Amino acid sequence: MAQEIERKFLVVGEYKNLAHSSMHLVQGYIASGSRTVRVRMSDDRAWLTIKGPSMDGGLSRFEWEHEIPAKEALTLLPLCEGALIDKRRYLIDFEGHTFEVDEFYGDNEGLVIAEVELQSVDEPVVYPDWIGKDVTGIRRYYNSHLRSNPYSVWSDEEKGVSNE
Repeated sequence: MAQEIERKFLVVGEYKNLAHSSMHLVQGYIASGSRTVRVRMSDDRAWLTIKGPSMDGGLSRFEWEHEIPAKEALTLLPLCEGALIDKRRYLIDFEGHTFEVDEFYGDNEGLVIAEVELQSVDEPVVYPDWIGKDVTGIRRYYNSHLRSNPYSVWSDEEKGVSNE
């Protein structure tokens, strides 16, 4: 069984000049809730991903991902619930880990989130100075939630970090 273990953070400083690569991503959700089915495209590549529920506050969960032909993804994207997520992902290597920084566009413009994948839940990580508050497990920051409750409609209170 594939296990995804990751932490999510708000980004508070400059990061783009540190990236060794970036990619434009468009993704949608065929199903979402405690289990999600996602279709993601980047240029001429595409993936279908199934994620299970988290049992530890959002830190880890089952994840299955399979690359599919871009033509099939283009057929599936219109079936997705709510709006599509549009973002640019920057990959930044720091102290033995790769941080994925997502800069959102459209209705989620202004939101920037960094994720770091871990090998275990207690793996030590050195965080760069542009990493802000930990938002791991806070649903409103999940991409599947942003499609129906975009950052542009959040109240000032919601844009702060508090558990739902």
